Amino acid sequence: MSDSHASKLCDVPTIISGLGEQGYICSEEIATALLLSYHLEKPVLVEGSAGVGKTELALTTAHYLGLPLIRMQCYEGLDESKALYEWKYGKQLLYTQILKDKVGDLIDETSDLRQSMEKLHDFGDVFFSPQFLEPRPLLQALQQEEGAVLLIDEIDKSDEEFEAFLLEILSAYQVSIPEIGTIKAKRPPIVFLTSNNQRDMGDALKRRCLHLFIPLPDAKLEAQIVAARVPDIEARLRTQLVAFVQDLRKLDLKKMPSISETIDWARSILLLNASDLDANLLHNTLNVLLKHEEDIALAHDHMKELLTSAQKAVR
Repeated sequence: MSDSHASKLCDVPTIISGLGEQGYICSEEIATALLLSYHLEKPVLVEGSAGVGKTELALTTAHYLGLPLIRMQCYEGLDESKALYEWKYGKQLLYTQILKDKVGDLIDETSDLRQSMEKLHDFGDVFFSPQFLEPRPLLQALQQEEGAVLLIDEIDKSDEEFEAFLLEILSAYQVSIPEIGTIKAKRPPIVFLTSNNQRDMGDALKRRCLHLFIPLPDAKLEAQIVAARVPDIEARLRTQLVAFVQDLRKLDLKKMPSISETIDWARSILLLNASDLDANLLHNTLNVLLKHEEDIALAHDHMKELLTSAQKAVR
């Protein structure tokens, strides 16, 4: 990475301030993980429930550093050809047709069968050269001249076989292609792997990564995040809605509202020109916070106490 990247990742306060300017309010733990990842050249395995800012951390880091973001979305059945590279078979076929007539000329230049076979063998190897290689996200990240931010999103959705395949790339920032050889990163990318804990990651992968768990924020941090992402909302209303969400998460919900849903709710309330939380506003907008009908019904059962607590938060 360049000196400018090093200066932006020199210490925890600088990282907190820099990401904050991009609208990402992070804790000291997050900033420390990013600092260590850069200087130790180790990927970060970011775990936590959906919507706490795992993916956003990678997006903001790329923007903060002025690096390209290369994202790979994981899914069951993801394999090497979709993640690393594949051959441009169409281009190979086209070249084969163009050069078809040249094969006879090559053979005519030889004196015996052995030389003919050697000529044909050399000719065939041309089609498995870098010009016929189609890089996918992992290889693209290794090939960036000034480095990149590589986001391997929802790694827990991939198969264990794919997880094992990642080990060489994440330990040495290089990959072996049988027909070409080893390709090593020009500048090691900053790597984030996100997980929603759908399955446990293997020990080998965890050993190669720094671990970062992002929990749901407390009231103070959530208020800071809402202020950064929805700056036009009044402080009084922001305090009320954060207090409401914090109390709502204490209920036995099927899916607790995440910080991303708090932000969406704040934007929705702002669009409705509300100045205070009231029962009618909550009735009409709870579906922004809660995604299951039984959770909405449970919230309605506790509406009076939740609303009273939220209103008291500004007194």
